[in-house]
Amino acid sequence: MNIQTKPTLSLAEFVPLMALMISLVALSIDAMLPALTLMGKDLGVGAVNDQQLIISALFLGLGVAQMIFGPLSDSIGRKPAIYGGYVIFVIGCLISILSTNFEIMLVGRVLQGIGAAGPRIVCVALVRDQYEGREMARIMSFVMGVFILVPAVAPALGQGIIMLSGWRAIFVSFLLIAFIAWGWFAIRQPETLAPERRATFSFFVIWSGVQETCRNRISLGYTLIAGCIFGTLVGYLSSAQQMFATIYAITDLFPLYFAVLALAVGLSSIINGRLVIKFGMRLLSHFALVSLTVLSGVFFLYTMSVGGTPGLWMNMAYFISAFLCFGLLFGNLNALAMEPLGHIAGIGAAVVGSFSTLISAPLGAFIGQLFDGTVQPLVGGFALLAALSLALMYWTERGRQDDLAV
Repeated sequence: MNIQTKPTLSLAEFVPLMALMISLVALSIDAMLPALTLMGKDLGVGAVNDQQLIISALFLGLGVAQMIFGPLSDSIGRKPAIYGGYVIFVIGCLISILSTNFEIMLVGRVLQGIGAAGPRIVCVALVRDQYEGREMARIMSFVMGVFILVPAVAPALGQGIIMLSGWRAIFVSFLLIAFIAWGWFAIRQPETLAPERRATFSFFVIWSGVQETCRNRISLGYTLIAGCIFGTLVGYLSSAQQMFATIYAITDLFPLYFAVLALAVGLSSIINGRLVIKFGMRLLSHFALVSLTVLSGVFFLYTMSVGGTPGLWMNMAYFISAFLCFGLLFGNLNALAMEPLGHIAGIGAAVVGSFSTLISAPLGAFIGQLFDGTVQPLVGGFALLAALSLALMYWTERGRQDDLAV
């Protein structure tokens, strides 16, 4: 097998390839949003908020499986581990297509999360094999910038498919996109982990990686921060369709409003990719957390003054501003958590990704389940988790001798 440890693909090909592979997660979430109400009715969902579990179930599978795929890729190589993820994802899609009740659908969604974890987490290790430090943060920001185009168009894709063929056809589109990404990766991307650098797969190795990550204040702290910030996003994804439909009576145009907010994250991620080389990951992350905390706190007080239902454009202005902060955080937080773990990139990426996802899933589900016909639970969740993240950042960086220039 041809082993490459230095970048071989041009950025013009490598960035969209990584973005497409990682996008299975976003696609599997966002394309489903316009279908949640229909799926809930067809599959016999009881309480309206329970349909959010179609989203949460995928995060459950994603969080658990990342812990396996990372060390697996350290043992058998990056490419075979990613192939295994695609196989499981395809099985999950087939189960969802054939599901006849809500429970079977949730099983399929968990399997999709498990399968999507393969390319999602191993791609981070693959990038780490070839880049480090600010350059890794720069690459990940560009990947996230391209990747964010998927959630920008995914709801429109889902709604268009529903109009033509029904919600089950959405899972067929997942299969087609997975096969395209699988083939492109298999043909063009060389293996990046040489045989002499591979480790024997064992639960002891996993546990050792967990211990090393948790004992490192930088890795643990930024993993916790990533989990909290991602939790706000999960809360938004879980309740966005209900928020727009219930409060603002926006149904057919929901994909358009969702796309505007998604593009705010994408734009900010691209800007971060240019700023991080000059200002550093920590300074930008600190700025974004302070901004998000203050912005969310002030807007929460405003929503209280208007009965929890601000005007549509005021609400959009807030979420655009908040998502601009997200774009400065996602790539940087993961890179900061991974920075001390280059010697165990696979298991390190697994622990960071798994822990942050398992933290975010219940936090986001809790925020979503609080939906009461107003924006207050969501905005309040943003404010509290941003403030907690800021406190965690101060704890993480306490005792460091250098400044925020890293």
